[in-house]
Amino acid sequence: MAIMSIGKAGPPAERLTTEDLARMPDDGRRYELAEGKLDVSPAPVFMHTLIEGRLCTHLANSAPPEFVVLPGAGIDLNADRTRHRIPDLAVIRQRDADQPYLTRPPALAVEVVSPESVLRDTHTKRQEYAEFGIESYWIVDPAPDKTGILALRLEDGCYVEAAQAHGEDVLEADLPFPVRIAPHWLTAEGDWRQRIAGE
Repeated sequence: MAIMSIGKAGPPAERLTTEDLARMPDDGRRYELAEGKLDVSPAPVFMHTLIEGRLCTHLANSAPPEFVVLPGAGIDLNADRTRHRIPDLAVIRQRDADQPYLTRPPALAVEVVSPESVLRDTHTKRQEYAEFGIESYWIVDPAPDKTGILALRLEDGCYVEAAQAHGEDVLEADLPFPVRIAPHWLTAEGDWRQRIAGE
């Protein structure tokens, strides 16, 4: 849901920056900025959180020491801090850590699609992340019958499909580091830690 001024009367609304985000309530929702306008997402549901947690654990276990896997890290996508996004997961190189928010492109951003975020994740953020220079972008579809992952790679300023997998098929990615994932085990009951790599 985006909040913006309505009507023609009065002065134009001032663009918000990340400094304004400090005044937002700590209510579990995700507050982002799209060209200085507030973009609010509801708190994630259980399945969304389960996928984030399992994927974070698997990526962290697979990552070489120079990488850090971060859940819910804020990223300032432009110098005037009016474009601010919070991917579900980000993988950064240790040298790119920054405070209070990341200002350099992560090696990987991951979004788990929810019904209200389909357009945002597959179109808006896809374009924003490409413009910012995030070299790899994964979109996770939590469909209960066949969970899937689409892995995109940045080429000439645009994302192109690098790989995809659904259900128990195995996604083999080489960016930002080699990793294997069977999407089924992001949501399925059972010993997911032993089976998520598809072995």
